Amino acid sequence: MSFGLISLLAVFMLAACGGKETSGDSKGTGKDTLASIKDRDKIIFGVKTDTRLFGLKNPSSGDIEGFDIDISKQLAKDILGDEKKAEFKEVTSKTRIPMLQNGDIDAITATMTITDERKKEVDFSDVYFEAGQSLLVKKGSSIKSTEDLGKGSKVLAVKGSTSSQNIREKAPDASVLEFENYAEAFTALKAGQGDALTTDNAILYGMADENKQYQLTGETFTDEPYGIAVKKGQSGLIKEINASLKKMKADGRYEKIYKKWIKEEPAK
Repeated sequence: MSFGLISLLAVFMLAACGGKETSGDSKGTGKDTLASIKDRDKIIFGVKTDTRLFGLKNPSSGDIEGFDIDISKQLAKDILGDEKKAEFKEVTSKTRIPMLQNGDIDAITATMTITDERKKEVDFSDVYFEAGQSLLVKKGSSIKSTEDLGKGSKVLAVKGSTSSQNIREKAPDASVLEFENYAEAFTALKAGQGDALTTDNAILYGMADENKQYQLTGETFTDEPYGIAVKKGQSGLIKEINASLKKMKADGRYEKIYKKWIKEEPAK
């Protein structure tokens, strides 16, 4: 065998070795997400930090609090045996799917509506919260429903949300102004930059609770079932999440969390 051929074979062997995936975190590898979670003994959830009742940072403690946070903690308890093994990273409607696909988080628990379009990018758990899209207006507003959003009306929404798409269909003559997050959108509404803010009623209830000058108006005009999202193909993790959600509803934990944040009984 010639020296040149030996050298060529050596190059191929080194390339083959360098191409192998290393074990460890699922980020950048093909490793099963559930296996990575159990290896590191921690599950990382992408959550909102600007959404009252669901995921909001407490300015005093710095902790993120809300319905989604408590549900995530119980998922960690069922999957890893301890709710303290839940870690949280901030996401927005725009960043949550990219962060999941990049491996920055293991799952999204962030007021995320299950849609056919999103199912092309992620897999969803069973529904864990039923919401519906609505409108938030200043008290005394002449806007009572989407039918009142005609030419010249300005509606505020959040980038990457289904709400932004839906309102364009329901009120095609209105202008839609998009913001990075709900805090920015609500600030804009209070500053008079729009006539109404639209998103899921569950989120709007939190805004109305924060500022009594604002109220929800009209009926919900879409169904917005929330699901917990994971990377495509992670059937093992989805199975664990669904089993935990079912267990929470059976043993009363879900109802307790629902009453704590939503202030009413969950739908049966």
